[in-house]
Amino acid sequence: MRPNKKHKDSVFSALFNNPEALRKLYSAIEGITIPPDMHIDINTLTDVLIRGKINDLSFTIDNRLVVLTEQQSTISENLPLRLFEYVARVYEKIIDNDKRFRKKLVKIPRPVFIVLYNGKEKFPDHQELKLSTAFMDIKGLKQSESDELPLELIVNIYNINQGHNPEISKKSVILKSYSILISKIYEFLNNKLPLDESLKLAIKYCIDNNILKDFLKKHSKEIYGMLYGEYNIEDELAVVKEEAREDAWNEAWEEAWNESSKQEKILIAKKSLAEGLSPELVQKITGLDIKTIQGLQHVSSTIA
Repeated sequence: MRPNKKHKDSVFSALFNNPEALRKLYSAIEGITIPPDMHIDINTLTDVLIRGKINDLSFTIDNRLVVLTEQQSTISENLPLRLFEYVARVYEKIIDNDKRFRKKLVKIPRPVFIVLYNGKEKFPDHQELKLSTAFMDIKGLKQSESDELPLELIVNIYNINQGHNPEISKKSVILKSYSILISKIYEFLNNKLPLDESLKLAIKYCIDNNILKDFLKKHSKEIYGMLYGEYNIEDELAVVKEEAREDAWNEAWEEAWNESSKQEKILIAKKSLAEGLSPELVQKITGLDIKTIQGLQHVSSTIA
């Protein structure tokens, strides 16, 4: 069975799954102060079939802003597409169904997309990913292309590893503590220690140094299980191999499709030549190169 990638039980989610932690996290990232009387409502997506979270965390601030937050140890260029799918479902969840069909404009919370990176690869303090980067070329399908896109989604990615974005870490003690925990895991793994031992030593280090002490002591078994699932190298390798197999299959399928298309064009070219069409006109019809068409001329008379 393939692992269900929708299941998002993580230490990050557990740490920030309360309004006050999210208030301080968002304030730290945006460099502002969200007052304590401003309501924060958590609306993270869940799936009853898998009994787990689909995205890490989503929440509204004062019913005017909807924030989707993800923690990632690897950055995929498809993050904007995934978050686009998530936010559509969040709006379904927080907007009353009958309001969508009203004649008068319905105001909705403005979306913000935040990804916090804590992987091993080098990454800048901040980077943007845009949904429009994935849009296909539409040249020839419109009279003119406007610079204004009918749809855009911008994801802001922040590196939260130690030594990056210190101004954010200073304002969110939980985020800083979480970053220390992750950095210790990487430190022990880099020293060639097994995963299970690295996790135990990182947790012990944090408890001994009063970093997330109460949280880690109270939920030590659950935290160990979550971390083991997040950092299981064998699982990561299996996913990489699976993706490589899918890419190879897609390439083989595309190659076969292209070859099939070429054979169909050759058949059309032979028939066209037999009907007396010039090689130049046949080239315009089929798109085949002129040498290929000229090579088909001597057999065209045998094609019905």
